[in-house]
Amino acid sequence: MGSYEIIVRSRFSAAHFLRDYRGPCANVHGHGFEVEVAVGGDELGPEQLLMDFHDLKGMLERVLDGLDHRFLNEVPPFDSMSPTSENIARWVFERMEELVCSAGRRVRLLWVGVAESPDTKVIYRG
Repeated sequence: MGSYEIIVRSRFSAAHFLRDYRGPCANVHGHGFEVEVAVGGDELGPEQLLMDFHDLKGMLERVLDGLDHRFLNEVPPFDSMSPTSENIARWVFERMEELVCSAGRRVRLLWVGVAESPDTKVIYRG
């Protein structure tokens, strides 16, 4: 028997600077962040879906809403933790895991990807 994986993507725009970093990213700058979320499972529900794309994307957009058009260095927990893509990916993963688990589905959150540009991406697996 195989398994299924579904992925949704959303975006947010924000400014930040990296703490304890030597280089241009230590200065305030902005990105159009692209965030992907993947869930997986082995069993389809009665509607023959692993999970509705719309439901998963809605969860992701709720998580990202508090980051959009913000200065991340002033948004907890990034007011004390450097808002690197790695830390953003872990933070999104933790929020998404709560939402996916509370939805009562037979899926598990697999990973979260955060890209600051078309050429770079971080993947966090919990």
